[in-house]
Amino acid sequence: MDTTNADLIAIKQKMAKTNDLFNTEVFGKRNFDALDQIYTTDAHILPPGAPPTSGRQAIKGFWSGLIQSVNAKSAVLESVKVMPTGDGVVEIGKALLTIEPPGQAQSQIDVKYVVFWREEDGRWKWHVDIWNMNA
Repeated sequence: MDTTNADLIAIKQKMAKTNDLFNTEVFGKRNFDALDQIYTTDAHILPPGAPPTSGRQAIKGFWSGLIQSVNAKSAVLESVKVMPTGDGVVEIGKALLTIEPPGQAQSQIDVKYVVFWREEDGRWKWHVDIWNMNA
């Protein structure tokens, strides 16, 4: 991918909107249909301690189950490094998850992640998503 500085700035802005959508719609409002705007049709997730999952419907099921089981409140994502590559972009980032499991106090979890982004339907979306907690 030949990417100019101006192109990369525009892509980063679109990525930030998608990452914010994940926080506000999916975590904040439990709008799991918003994942259609976040993940590509044939996306893959590699969650910690769980088998890989692919396809939007399976990914929706994963996030719905996780968010509801831990009563997740927010997932604030921050890009640390964005690198154009091949037909997409690789993002290295960090996130702060806020959860409040039933019967427990609210807590926060520091996470690091790598997402391979692809453009689909005029939007930059997550194609491969892997993350784990900082110890």
